[in-house]
Amino acid sequence: MATDPEPWLRALRASHDRLVTIMDTLDADDLTRQSYASEWSIAQVLSHLGSGAEIFELNLTAGLAGSDPPAREKFQAIWDVWNARPPQEQASVSLAANEEVISRIEGLSAEKRDAFKAQMFGMTLDLAGMLRMRLSEHAVHTWDVAVAVDPAARVSSDAVALLIDGLPQMMAWMGKKAADPAVIAVTTTDPPRTFTLDTGGVALTPGAGDGDAAGSLDLTAEALLRLVYGRIGDSGESTGEVHASNVSVDGLKAVFPGF
Repeated sequence: MATDPEPWLRALRASHDRLVTIMDTLDADDLTRQSYASEWSIAQVLSHLGSGAEIFELNLTAGLAGSDPPAREKFQAIWDVWNARPPQEQASVSLAANEEVISRIEGLSAEKRDAFKAQMFGMTLDLAGMLRMRLSEHAVHTWDVAVAVDPAARVSSDAVALLIDGLPQMMAWMGKKAADPAVIAVTTTDPPRTFTLDTGGVALTPGAGDGDAAGSLDLTAEALLRLVYGRIGDSGESTGEVHASNVSVDGLKAVFPGF
């Protein structure tokens, strides 16, 4: 039975609307400001989200038609077009592309949503699974823009609540072995969760483990999400979002360098 895509779609819509609201406050000069992503300006973040929306829609179309996914060779041509756009066009076309694909999904019948299957990254995804991947990217990159405007900005709570339980599956892509491996007990708030983090095998396992943790990490779920995505910065401990015992936050940042 298909997983319900509606919560993921609502969160993606909210993330897009948040980004639109932020962009409405910026002028042309602001678009060239540094985003949180070290190699991208705000406009380049929008360009990335725009090309991602275009590729997402190709996969959406394939899934709805029951056809093969787009060949990866198509992606480079899409990226080249987006990279060649000037900053204002990167921003405006990105918002339009994201609105178009979200509106398209919102307009799908219940039957089409339930029947949807897409082949991506060697996996068969239902619509909820595909939306999860898109929300993961969109919510975090929206924060990359938001925090450049407001240092107190946080990843949206509705996105965090959905994404937090998927973090264990992200370890293969997001982490690298620690120089000094350890097992760490992780406890989050908002929402409350317990995990066991092994920085040697780079595995995040739900639950408290067997009690052999060498250190502990107590933090908000939003801060854990940003840590895994390489976006904890220097603010976590100073703002009280992160409390570490017998574990170095700088060492954990080295395990999760981000993208």
